[in-house]
Amino acid sequence: MTPRAFSIATLSATAALSLALAPQQPPANPAFSFHTSVALINVTATVTDANGRFVPNLHANDFEVYEDGQPRAIQQFESERVPVSLGLAIDTSGSMLGDKITAARSALNRFLYDLLDQRDQVFIYRFDSRPTLVVDWTDDRRGAAAALGTLKPNGGTAIYDAVAEAVTRAATGTRRKKAVVVISDGNDTSSRTSLDELVALIRSSEVLVYAIGIDASGDLSPLAPQTIPVPSPFPGKGPATRRAPRSSSPSKGRAPDYDRVNPDALRGITDDTGGRTEVIRSVSDLDPATADIADELSRQYFIGYASAAPKDGRWHTIEVKLKRSGNYTVRARRGFVAK
Repeated sequence: MTPRAFSIATLSATAALSLALAPQQPPANPAFSFHTSVALINVTATVTDANGRFVPNLHANDFEVYEDGQPRAIQQFESERVPVSLGLAIDTSGSMLGDKITAARSALNRFLYDLLDQRDQVFIYRFDSRPTLVVDWTDDRRGAAAALGTLKPNGGTAIYDAVAEAVTRAATGTRRKKAVVVISDGNDTSSRTSLDELVALIRSSEVLVYAIGIDASGDLSPLAPQTIPVPSPFPGKGPATRRAPRSSSPSKGRAPDYDRVNPDALRGITDDTGGRTEVIRSVSDLDPATADIADELSRQYFIGYASAAPKDGRWHTIEVKLKRSGNYTVRARRGFVAK
């Protein structure tokens, strides 16, 4: 290299190094700045009429969204079906032996084969005295159905542990909508997770939770005192609890039925998420109940808005309203934990 060429190369390298080390200036146009403090909150809304039928053909301007009582502008809206990452959690405790487990397998097989979209993904938990992952994330319907056929009821009921694990796994799904459906015929008897802890976990996720409780007794009032979630008046705190009143004493010669379905506990698990609890009286109602949930997951409105909440680790309320007059019900996520 000639002395002149070497000098030019040295100057060029020095200039490049100076540019790299120079402090970077912010963009001239503030519209292009990225504000990491703004979080986009996703809300799935289900709208039904007075007869419980889904209300179709709604648009973004039909809705109002409030965060902590203040209106927020809707920035994203979809009315078309979005793919679902779905977790199924089935009770395989001893009380499910016989017709119940047979009906549950049949209903979930129909769910897998006829009601899910090919773009959906699914996993399956069973739970008795503890939860067990039977099928991890898959789109293999045949393999998932075959796994259901191997389930044999035995042991107690760890429903809270099962839902906690299922919600955590559902949150890792790759589809935009995430949901868990749990089927059980009993109250929790074996979990290490408390109801308060479970509700707090669910509140910190975007997962929709649905529950189908099988109660063939004809009396939906729990005979034993149960812990029922009560929304905490202090944002960011877990739900408070109260003791459910004991119903009238069981008839003479009848043992208290401590492991029957507790609808209040199930609603405490589902309702904050925008999902719901359905209590059925007969195993023959399992198939239509799962079909209704599948239909609902296919016909919801997907709303996104920019949150104004600080990242304070607290619970912030969400309310979705319909501007149209009439007897309509909007079911949606009730809030989120700002993190």
